[in-house]
Amino acid sequence: MEMADLCAAVVNSPERKVLATVVYIDGHAYRKEGASMLLGERGSIWGSISPGCMESDLLGWAEAVLSTGKVERVPYDMRPEDDLSWGENIGCGGLLHIVLEPVTGKLEQVMQQMHYCFLEGQQVMLTRRYDWDNGTAEYVLGKAVSPQEAAAPWPVVYFHTYEPKPRLILVGAGEDAVPVSRLAAGAGFRVTVADWREALMTAERFPGAELVYGFPSEIFALLNIRSSDYVLLMSHQFQREKEFLALLQAAEYAYLGIMGSKDRTTRLTEGLIITANLHSPVGLAIGADGPEEIAVSITAELIALRRGKQLEQPKGGARYERSRNSARGWTKRAHGT
Repeated sequence: MEMADLCAAVVNSPERKVLATVVYIDGHAYRKEGASMLLGERGSIWGSISPGCMESDLLGWAEAVLSTGKVERVPYDMRPEDDLSWGENIGCGGLLHIVLEPVTGKLEQVMQQMHYCFLEGQQVMLTRRYDWDNGTAEYVLGKAVSPQEAAAPWPVVYFHTYEPKPRLILVGAGEDAVPVSRLAAGAGFRVTVADWREALMTAERFPGAELVYGFPSEIFALLNIRSSDYVLLMSHQFQREKEFLALLQAAEYAYLGIMGSKDRTTRLTEGLIITANLHSPVGLAIGADGPEEIAVSITAELIALRRGKQLEQPKGGARYERSRNSARGWTKRAHGT
């Protein structure tokens, strides 16, 4: 889970919670600095900051934080090789400082504000100023850090910029879109499914996804595509996708994937101005076969691009794509042809 999910949990769940955040790392760690999770008063857990080795201990700390209402900082030192206190499955080997903050008062208000900022696709900076003698913190949202604060070492001030979940827009609600929606949501994308076939647009098929129903001109007006959005055309309806691409020419986006062969994509984009963010065929060339494996290859490509990785397809890799000429519905083609 990311901060956007945690803020949504604060808005939607009445259970009292504690926010645990990794604020300092020395050495290797399972999650990066800034990673957070929520610990509920009834033992509920949202997210993780370890492979599961610290959560039970953190629940004990969370109980104490909820009882006192004070902010706590807890160090976890897994560097000594002969330290048997954490067992052999710690999987980290570093020093972590974790701050536990009761989600009440100002922090609760701030996380509610962050939730609505994330829904609008906005990034936010959260600055915390700690008074460890009294176990309190001040929270400032959306304000640049002063040079004095930036120079102040942890543990006096901690600030972090949180990004909204990137939105993946699936244009097409066919059977092959179902596993893509599920895997992309699990990988941290906010999924929107758009289609003109009403029977396919159900919450049962796309749990947790936003559903936008209508023809290309209608859904395009509703989507309000932003420069951070990932767009994937997988309706297998040539004329509808051609109409959508014509509208997309004026928009900015982070990624445009088109399901199908390069020949089909060439015909789709003929006469149109498409940015360099076009990916076709979509997905990493892992020799995927069938909808589930193709969804894995697509999701892997989305993750790689989101993390700023340069994609290099192996020579001779294979792609699988939809074919009306195949009795089974899928046919194998050489990657890049």
